[in-house]
Amino acid sequence: MIRALSLFFAALLACAAPALAAEPVEAELRPGWRLPDGDHMAALHLTLAPGWKTYWRAPGEAGIPPVFDWRGSRNTRSVEVLWPAPHVFWQSGMRSVGYKKELVLPLRITPQGNGDIRLKTEMQLGLCNEICLPHTLRIDATLPSTTAQPDPMIASALASAPFTESEASVKQVRCRVSPAGNGIALRAEIDMPGAGGTEETVIESGQPALWVAEPKTHREGGTLVTETRLMHMDGKPFMLDRSRLRITVLGASHAVDIHGCDG
Repeated sequence: MIRALSLFFAALLACAAPALAAEPVEAELRPGWRLPDGDHMAALHLTLAPGWKTYWRAPGEAGIPPVFDWRGSRNTRSVEVLWPAPHVFWQSGMRSVGYKKELVLPLRITPQGNGDIRLKTEMQLGLCNEICLPHTLRIDATLPSTTAQPDPMIASALASAPFTESEASVKQVRCRVSPAGNGIALRAEIDMPGAGGTEETVIESGQPALWVAEPKTHREGGTLVTETRLMHMDGKPFMLDRSRLRITVLGASHAVDIHGCDG
């Protein structure tokens, strides 16, 4: 059965507690249902207090990246976090990427065998309003192997995920690199229809040792152009693997998830 979830403020921020009339977030685990292939679909459901936000997997220069630790789980081969399309926020000239009001974060769990799944995790996440608070969210739940009806809230979150390249009619993605100080400059040209409104991009290198600057994005007719700079975090030389680049286009109508690009 689902056990209660607990949220704990970091001790170093205890001095901020008197200023908070209530918790900035409430959380529950939606137990979900077992899929025909044996995987289990569940979700973490966060309800944020007015004015508060939390962050996407790539949170931007002003955000705090979420971290999951699934050690302690049983009958769990893997857990895939399926992120709904996020929003871009600007504050004091700095960009962050994440969610306000509510986040239903689907979790696709692949068991090692038949039977119930024990899902145990410690999730580190950031919550920001006028101040930012690191939070620790602990989950300890048993997900039964019996099949249940799909949860409409989880299904809706899955449906709000970014489009694939084919779904968004992306024709071609070209990347050009050039030397730039201690790193390289990257220019990506994406042939695709507009995603609505002023489009933003998030670029992930797929190489943990590389730092990626906030990109600048503009339209040239039917081509979306995004430019950024990459550096090794230790100042070392590096080679960029274009196949591991991940570009997410965020528009007013929808988002698009793009993997890799041509030279």
